[in-house]
Amino acid sequence: MEKVSTPTLYVLPCTLGDSAPMEVLPLTIRKTIEPLTHFIVENEKEARRFIKRLIPQKRQDELVLYPLNKFTDPMELQNYLDPMAAGHSMGLLSDAGCPGVADPGAVMVKRAHKMGYTVKPLVGPSSLLLALMASGMNGQSFAFNGYLPIDKKERLRTIKQLEKRSGDLDQTQLFIETPYRNEQFLNDLLRTLSPATMLSVACDLTLPTEWVFTAAVKDWKNTEVQLQKRPAIFLFYKELAI
Repeated sequence: MEKVSTPTLYVLPCTLGDSAPMEVLPLTIRKTIEPLTHFIVENEKEARRFIKRLIPQKRQDELVLYPLNKFTDPMELQNYLDPMAAGHSMGLLSDAGCPGVADPGAVMVKRAHKMGYTVKPLVGPSSLLLALMASGMNGQSFAFNGYLPIDKKERLRTIKQLEKRSGDLDQTQLFIETPYRNEQFLNDLLRTLSPATMLSVACDLTLPTEWVFTAAVKDWKNTEVQLQKRPAIFLFYKELAI
């Protein structure tokens, strides 16, 4: 069992989908995970599957996993870093991409800092940054807005407000949606945004089915794409009004 004099919480990116881990992850991820036995994970089944694919010879019965998701009792979190107090480094894993970014893992990173432990983020795929890189939109100023309101009127009102903010601040706006509502969200964007506003959708990033498209809203009318149940990032950008 791995034990060190200075415990570290490793923030470990994983794949964005069902791709071979070493095709999208640096070797550092595998080398870091190899000696670790304690992990804070979003989903235990997915974490075990990822670790097994990355390091097939690693013994699953040695893994101690602490679930961190919307069902986790906040009181349980107080004990999640106990292995670090005993001298063990830990890994923090999301279901996809980078922990702590659009992910509940941030609460454990915050706690690790508060307790004086070292936090080390490692390189890996972030769907938000990959989508921004591929969009052609302003990468100097951008904002991630997470999920928009489910209520129809409130959602459309929020889209218009954020479009105005994009123009006023010269800022790219990024969003995510529950995959089964992707097409409805895209339709809401196309109906609400101004014709000249740039809209980009990036889905299945790093996967063989990856698709990225950026165009003015008025030019999206001839674009056909099946987004339902595919992980996607939505971005729009209204050029600074002069």
